[in-house]
Amino acid sequence: MSTDTELTSSPSHPALAGLDKAVRGLQETGQYFFQRGWSVGTSSNYSVVINRSPLQLLVTASGMDKGRLGPNDFVRCNYDGNQVDADNMPTTDQPRSSAETQLHVILARMEDVGSVLHTHSVWGTLLSDTFGDEGGFDIEGYEMLKGLAGVKTHQHTEHVPIFENTQDIPKLAEKVDKRVHDESLPQIHGFLIRNHGLYTWGEDLAEARRHIEIYEFLFEVVGRKLAAQGKLCPAK
Repeated sequence: MSTDTELTSSPSHPALAGLDKAVRGLQETGQYFFQRGWSVGTSSNYSVVINRSPLQLLVTASGMDKGRLGPNDFVRCNYDGNQVDADNMPTTDQPRSSAETQLHVILARMEDVGSVLHTHSVWGTLLSDTFGDEGGFDIEGYEMLKGLAGVKTHQHTEHVPIFENTQDIPKLAEKVDKRVHDESLPQIHGFLIRNHGLYTWGEDLAEARRHIEIYEFLFEVVGRKLAAQGKLCPAK
């Protein structure tokens, strides 16, 4: 686990100047998700919007242990996902940002999104494979659905889209962008990547963290129910 010193230390890289609060928030998030088993090894990535105009994000650097994030294990990125400094000028001396930074950028471009979080849980992975061929699944009738922003009743039906896993992140980002802006389909609060993990977001880090908690709780409920019925991850 990260030490108290690490959590209170200020970043030393100039591009991260003045971002102490945002850094601590993501460090604490990483510790918490690691403890819950949602972000083990070097899996997962997190971001918060640190400037809206021009758009800038603080994103976890690639390959970092999320339970032990240090104060410099982050990157400042712009609207296109490129590294920039505090003056929005291109830089090349920051750590390499997550390969999935473009997914964070696509979601952060929405005006009501202030944080994007990505986890790799056991139940999310199993459900993404079970329903992968169908392209998603519905969760309905559970009180915990009311923890999702704007949901007022347990009678709500939340659709969880599933995208096929790929190393072609620009292509995946294009599909995600199309889905979240398709007004002909129900609004979503998150999605799964098959055999990979969950992406969700919120107006700030606190809301995004709550959405992770809600989804992960519901994934386990649905997964355990399907397992008891012998329906989890059917043979191909």
